[in-house]
Amino acid sequence: MAILKIKTYPDSVLRGHARPVDEVNRDIRKLIDNMAETMYDAPGIGLAANQVGELKRVIVIDIQKEGESTGLIALINPEILELRGNISTEEGCLSVPDFYSEVKRAEEVRVRALNPDGKEIEIDAKGLLAVVLQHEIDHLNGKLFIDRLNPIKREIFKRNWKKKKKKG
Repeated sequence: MAILKIKTYPDSVLRGHARPVDEVNRDIRKLIDNMAETMYDAPGIGLAANQVGELKRVIVIDIQKEGESTGLIALINPEILELRGNISTEEGCLSVPDFYSEVKRAEEVRVRALNPDGKEIEIDAKGLLAVVLQHEIDHLNGKLFIDRLNPIKREIFKRNWKKKKKKG
């Protein structure tokens, strides 16, 4: 396994639309392993292939607490089938380091995807898992959580980001 480089805002690959995976093969499973290793190393609770420069519809998520057995979820070609309710939670992103903000999302989701064995599965999720699924699927569609901020907060973020980058 290898730790991959996480792309950060404003890298253009983060705005790309990931392409569906035609076949779940050894290369896709290797990508999943490397993405999981990268996510754990960061450390984070979710990672989309776009974030490591691969425009493929693949995400990994693990919201388990430290010391518990792994709760790794790897999904290929995930799609949201249903959204229910509303929740507002503080989000961050490995591709937008050191910035956190309240984001409104659906409280519950139903997602269909392929697992690493190529079998179709559906996941009904609520709370944190629902939020992370939406966040990572947004990445596959070229959308960052900062795009979900109101225009004023987004403008403040952009100004602060530019200042931060000038300072190095």
